[in-house]
Amino acid sequence: MTCCDQKCGLITGTVLGALIAVLGGILIPVGNLVIKNTVNKEVVLEEGTLAFDTWTSVDISVYRQFWIFDVQNPYDVLTQGAKPKLQQKGPYTYKTRFIPKTNITFYDNDTVSFVLPAGAIFDSSMSVGSEEDIITSLNLAVAGVYSFLDHKLANWFIQRSNSSLFQNRTVREVLWGYKDPMLNSMLGVFYPYNGTSDGPYTVFTGKDDVNKVATIDRWQGEKSLSYWNDSYCNMINGTDGASFAPFLDKTKPLYFFSSDICRSISAVYEGTIDLKGIDVYRYLLPPEALESPAVNPDNQCYCTETVVTKNCTMAGLLDISSCRGIPVYISLPHFLYASQDILNGVEGLSPNFDEHSIFMDVEPITGFTLRFAKRLQLNMLYGPSEYITILDKIKYNTVFPILWVNETAVLDDETADMFKKELISQLDLLEGLQIGLLTAGSVIFVLCLIGLIVVSRKTASKNKMIG
Repeated sequence: MTCCDQKCGLITGTVLGALIAVLGGILIPVGNLVIKNTVNKEVVLEEGTLAFDTWTSVDISVYRQFWIFDVQNPYDVLTQGAKPKLQQKGPYTYKTRFIPKTNITFYDNDTVSFVLPAGAIFDSSMSVGSEEDIITSLNLAVAGVYSFLDHKLANWFIQRSNSSLFQNRTVREVLWGYKDPMLNSMLGVFYPYNGTSDGPYTVFTGKDDVNKVATIDRWQGEKSLSYWNDSYCNMINGTDGASFAPFLDKTKPLYFFSSDICRSISAVYEGTIDLKGIDVYRYLLPPEALESPAVNPDNQCYCTETVVTKNCTMAGLLDISSCRGIPVYISLPHFLYASQDILNGVEGLSPNFDEHSIFMDVEPITGFTLRFAKRLQLNMLYGPSEYITILDKIKYNTVFPILWVNETAVLDDETADMFKKELISQLDLLEGLQIGLLTAGSVIFVLCLIGLIVVSRKTASKNKMIG
């Protein structure tokens, strides 16, 4: 091969390497645009998209695990005003959300409405015992009349029915209902449940604006709530938590509405973790979400009970009486993030961040929630009373934890493999092609350029010697 042939080959290689590298560089914005367009199409809630198939499916199992607090010293509480000593029993596990959405109706304004039917099936394989296990728990009727009725009238109801502050009930009765002798009606923490529904919800499909996909437009036909006597606290913000707009920005919180707690709330990015080979963003409910208004002024309009919250200086409780029609206070399990005074009212609780916090694992490209744990505790109030005989030894107002629930779900292995095949593998392939072209082009360019420099120097040196 002549020197000219070498130089020509090296020049051609240099140009070719540069072109390959440029092609790889061009593929980055082009590939990103292809990815964005594909994802934006697949997350829209309309028939035929990946989001719609996931949204209407009930293949992913959702469970509710219950831990019920069993009173170990009911006699001492009644006769000496002792603190209740509690021992949690559980989990008692039920499969829920196994009934598909109903009444799915599309509208011309980029929205779709639906209803969420409720159902619960006991799963003995995931439970510590049977639904017939006996629990000594707070008497729901007594706690209810204590909070809602004039105490002279409440005492009359209690004595007439020979009711006490505590009662023995089965797990099934505590959760799903029993006929109370004092009120002569059905009572239960979640009564009624089976056969009921949540909604209707009306959400944006994202077809006109993908950034609004799954965002709630109306709940029960209304654009805002009516529980809090304040326009800020009555706002319905975000989605229902099952999915969010694609291409998440980890610096921004995710907003979602929960009918269980009758309010909208937000979660913040905590870190990126691996979930069955898929990178997901973990979002946590921050402590300030349930802080006292003295610390977080945004919570001022949620404060409704000055006896419990001590003029709105207590943290960790949400009074949802106006929403549920019964005197119920929501907290995180074991009073996580609550004021110490609330935790000191009973014995046997041990708040633990890993076991009692709320989190969501969201795939950042699609905005799909692939795993979540929604953990909440239901509490009621009792305290001293001049007129209620069974409470004459009680010394302090006590926020009594009845039970806590962990509603949880995670994509199964088959769904994870499908997700990786349909999305992650294609993204990895495109990214690999981009990097491969950039790398190969750059290597060819550099090697040929070095070779060209060497040949040029040899040629110059040879010509100098001849000259």
